[in-house]
Amino acid sequence: MKTKYGYGYVRVSTAGQEELSPDSQARLLKEYAQKNGIIISNIFYELGISGRKADKRPEFQKMIAKAKSADHPVDAILVWKFSRFARNQEESIVYKSLLKKKHNVDVISVSEPLVDGPFGSLIERIIEWMDEYYSIRLSGEVTRGMREKAQRGGYQARPPLGYRIAERGKPPVIIPEEAEIVKIIFQKYANEHCGIFDIARYLNLCGFKTSHGKSFERRSVEYILQNPTYCGMIRWNRTVNETNEIRPQDEWIITDGQHPSIIPKELFEKAQARYEHEYTPKGTRPSSTYKHWLSGVVKCPACGRTMIAKSAKRGKHTYCYFTCYGYSKGKCLAKNTISSLKLEPAVLSSIENVLNTGHIVYRYMPPEKEAEIDLTAILADQLKNIDEKFARIKEAYRNGVDTLEEYKANKKLVQEEKVLIEKQLQEATQTRDEPEAVEKHLLKHVRNVYEIINSDSVDAVTKNEILKSVIEKIVYDKQSDELKVYYYYKPQSQ
Repeated sequence: MKTKYGYGYVRVSTAGQEELSPDSQARLLKEYAQKNGIIISNIFYELGISGRKADKRPEFQKMIAKAKSADHPVDAILVWKFSRFARNQEESIVYKSLLKKKHNVDVISVSEPLVDGPFGSLIERIIEWMDEYYSIRLSGEVTRGMREKAQRGGYQARPPLGYRIAERGKPPVIIPEEAEIVKIIFQKYANEHCGIFDIARYLNLCGFKTSHGKSFERRSVEYILQNPTYCGMIRWNRTVNETNEIRPQDEWIITDGQHPSIIPKELFEKAQARYEHEYTPKGTRPSSTYKHWLSGVVKCPACGRTMIAKSAKRGKHTYCYFTCYGYSKGKCLAKNTISSLKLEPAVLSSIENVLNTGHIVYRYMPPEKEAEIDLTAILADQLKNIDEKFARIKEAYRNGVDTLEEYKANKKLVQEEKVLIEKQLQEATQTRDEPEAVEKHLLKHVRNVYEIINSDSVDAVTKNEILKSVIEKIVYDKQSDELKVYYYYKPQSQ
């Protein structure tokens, strides 16, 4: 019989739940595994975390990622109850379906055994619905408590740049060096009338970072400018947690907070007045949506980001100029721009030179292998995974999941499996074709691409698609007036 492997998942929402204690759950999982011939290679613990949202549970995400690995490390995930796996029915169904249909991994509740067939699936859905109903009721109570706290001016969110929580349950306190960054932003925007992009570039040039340790961009500066926390107010219920969608303003709670302010209210209101006056509603079409057959291929020589195409006019004629996307977001400090009137003939000339000389420098990209029944490859992969199985058994022993006797027994089972695979591998053989002359193939393809992009009867979308089939990127350095075209070759899947 083939060895079965499994992960254990233990979760408790709050401390003090003795009947759901981590040790009790882990013990029940190991007892079930031993009775059903499953080797638990690791147990993932999630302590003090709600099961409502999977993306808020790091150990759960780590376990799912491992279970989805190509080497198929486990056949099942064991939980004490389905409510430990997820309290959100939709997420529970999605993850179970993903694991079962795509990776052949079962989710098993050791205390809620189910019968096979439609009736068993119905019972499982009822259990999931009851778990979600309980969680929703609990969530409602929590939300009411948070609303009351917000109305009293209590702070209950992650503090923004300029603040930190010094003592749990107490209002946030100011971080002086970060508060200076906030003051600079409001001063430049409200009093010096600087643009948001210019402010972001200035902050990045000074080496300042956001509260997440990242470079500033438009949205991070906008968030600070619109956040009433900085003038001593609190704002609660502005967005929907699940989608981050902004709620109607009459549903927000904005009131005086208990924390110190960084800027005066007058300065904050002055910034709001300018922002509301200059704000461009979502849905308007930005100039960067102008289509050009070089779109997405031209890269910035300074930061490597894509140069986006924007429309421009010269007399009655419309053309494009390319500018760095990072520069428009305040992340790139180099102002690299180039007109399509100059770039187009330069690209065509570069391709002509390759075709005339027959010399091409390219990057080889291995093809994506299509799914096929290849017994030799399957057996070879299984043989490679044997060492990993030995490592998992040893890991289970070191983590205290298995005893020494269990470790020896599991090791013997895997050793027998290895001998069987080696025997099967000796009986399977397969030959493979030699690769064709890559450079000859590539040059022929480049010539076809050149003829298409040089034609006036072909539309920009078609030119763009055919260009991307052979050119990885184009880099134009304005200072040295040098153009580089990077080719690539990707053979068809065998």
